[in-house]
Amino acid sequence: MGIKEEIIEGKTALGIELGSTRIKAVLIGQDFKPVAQGSHSWENRLENGVWTYSLDDIWNGLQDCYADLAKDVKKQYDVTLTTVGAIGFSAMMHGYMVFDKDGKLMVPFRTWRNTITEEASEKLTKLFDFHIPQRWSVAHLYQSILNGEEHVKDIEYLSTLAGYVHWKMTGVKAVGVGEASGMFPIDPDTLDYDEGMLKKFDDDVASRGFSWKLRDILPKVLVAGESAGTLTEEGAKLLDPTGSLKAGIPLCPAEGDAGTGMTATNSVAAHTGNVSAGTSCFAMVVLEKNLSKVYDELDMVTTPSGKPVAMAHCNNCTSDLNAWVDLFKEVIALGGGSIDTSALYEKLFASALTGDPDCGGLLAYNYLSGEHITHMEEGRPLVVRTPDSKFNLPNFMRVTLFTALGALKTGMNILTRKENVQVDRITGHGGWFNSKGSSQQIMAAALDVPVAVMETAGEGGPWGEAILADYMLRKADGETLEDYLDTKVFKGAKGSTMDPVKADVEGFDEFLERYTKGLAIERAAIDSLK
Repeated sequence: MGIKEEIIEGKTALGIELGSTRIKAVLIGQDFKPVAQGSHSWENRLENGVWTYSLDDIWNGLQDCYADLAKDVKKQYDVTLTTVGAIGFSAMMHGYMVFDKDGKLMVPFRTWRNTITEEASEKLTKLFDFHIPQRWSVAHLYQSILNGEEHVKDIEYLSTLAGYVHWKMTGVKAVGVGEASGMFPIDPDTLDYDEGMLKKFDDDVASRGFSWKLRDILPKVLVAGESAGTLTEEGAKLLDPTGSLKAGIPLCPAEGDAGTGMTATNSVAAHTGNVSAGTSCFAMVVLEKNLSKVYDELDMVTTPSGKPVAMAHCNNCTSDLNAWVDLFKEVIALGGGSIDTSALYEKLFASALTGDPDCGGLLAYNYLSGEHITHMEEGRPLVVRTPDSKFNLPNFMRVTLFTALGALKTGMNILTRKENVQVDRITGHGGWFNSKGSSQQIMAAALDVPVAVMETAGEGGPWGEAILADYMLRKADGETLEDYLDTKVFKGAKGSTMDPVKADVEGFDEFLERYTKGLAIERAAIDSLK
């Protein structure tokens, strides 16, 4: 069957993801490859101290994104898009959207980016003996309670952005287990909200006299492969005001961008993981069981099929590196030269590989903003050396790259060295990996595991959500998501894997010891330079 026929007969799957700066739609055919795409750029804004997007932002953006996709289908195949085989919606995880009994949004959407729930985060972590990050939905709810906000007593539904869009598309109040795990802790045995923690929460707020229990207002939890409703007439018109899109299309559970990233990199099986490295970076490792204790440096979420995942999330990665590259371009221009930016990155990454394994004794911090893992509420980028440090370009580039992964390594060491978690492979994606080969070698040195980069990783979260929609539609009886990805989606997928080099691993460990001891310098810079 040709692509045009697949589209006409609805033998496709559609994933739409609402990211922080872009809403993107990816339509895939039966060979899992994208056949059409659409996008819409948007930005959050700070209003009354809250990072938010308005409802108009959400729906205008979704409609524009879908229209862009439909336009692409028409341009490529001369077909008016009227149906697809299945749809999935995903979005940036966490945050706070609450609605009353009439379905009205009660306060502006509070996104994951807000850091206004510190008190709630600390108290819930202590109450549950489970780390609750500030960006989680339950932290936002509890902070609203602590603040005495009037709207709390009338909450009918608490959702995330992905859950909200799914609800409006289908009338179903449900999310995928991966998305749910960024709202409230999940029991890995039941693949549902942890009953013991739900009771602790309800008991803690019982004296306030709310008419609801926490489970009453949370979305239902579904796992990958389950049906999550069908597109209603109202939903179809909301997504496609032209009226071309028909109702009745099945939807898979709405997921978060962590879950779609795991799917897009085939990192949903135990002992696998993925690292996303760009402006910020995070690594996620799929576990066989929960960790032995609570670590503030690690978040516990799940795969779309409910396996426990430990996440180390860092605010800073490539921003300081980019600033240095821009400076080097200025120096080149000052001398009358010019160089392509991508080529300069390639050469500088390659130069770092020729430096001393431990960066010649150099130390740097790339903190443009605060870093939770190392307990810094603000950032001051620094380069520090002793008189006998070997200060040359290869060592400078090496320390600039090493420090971009310093906080990440601090979190990962908890998994591999304190919890003895076995990691067979990490799949990388994001801007860091544009410098092929050298970027993988540096990452492998930092994480001390083989690092793979797959050609399909560039398709990103909306492609991962389309794959989840396709899995719901076409999985065989008893076929797990892990098997579906391994034997079908990624069978024969092209990519490259790089094993860690022993000297590089030892050099990074020496650097990290210096990095950890030198955090007092970063603290002094924060305190001194206001």
